[in-house]
Amino acid sequence: MTAEEDALLRTLEARVTQVTLEHKTLKDRYAALSRTMEEKDATIAALHSQIDRLQTDYANLKTAKMIDISSEDMKNAKSRLSKLVREVDKCIALLNV
Repeated sequence: MTAEEDALLRTLEARVTQVTLEHKTLKDRYAALSRTMEEKDATIAALHSQIDRLQTDYANLKTAKMIDISSEDMKNAKSRLSKLVREVDKCIALLNV
């Protein structure tokens, strides 16, 4: 083997070693990024679940508020009706005298 071939062989060995190390580094980085992505996906799924639960809670609170307002309106209507009945009773009493 000539000196030139020997130099080319050493250069090739160095580059193969370099590519092998870079491959290992990239493989490790890919694994780390994959783990990070799985964690983010799990976080996103949990947040979507929380959003769904909060939207349901909000809808329930809106319904409860509507029912509460309706109950309050009902109380006011009963109060006004009772007042009108008392006034009618007074008018009837005045007519009977």
